[in-house]
Amino acid sequence: MNPDDPLLRILACPLDKGPLHLLAPADPLVPDEALYNPRLRRRYPVIDGIPQLLPSSGEQVPEDEHEQLLKRISP
Repeated sequence: MNPDDPLLRILACPLDKGPLHLLAPADPLVPDEALYNPRLRRRYPVIDGIPQLLPSSGEQVPEDEHEQLLKRISP
């Protein structure tokens, strides 16, 4: 996925139905591409360009990593 992909505007977190932020694979905190929900501190993997948005596929992000990710996604 790329940041300009129109799909990103319609994808939503399966738990709170809010918007998600794309985390690039170059991010040192994220080894692979992922979508992030900062409200619930959940990260969902993107495998072969396909977002894995089942509630069970998301993982909880620890507090220290969450703070670093917030700095990266804030405008």
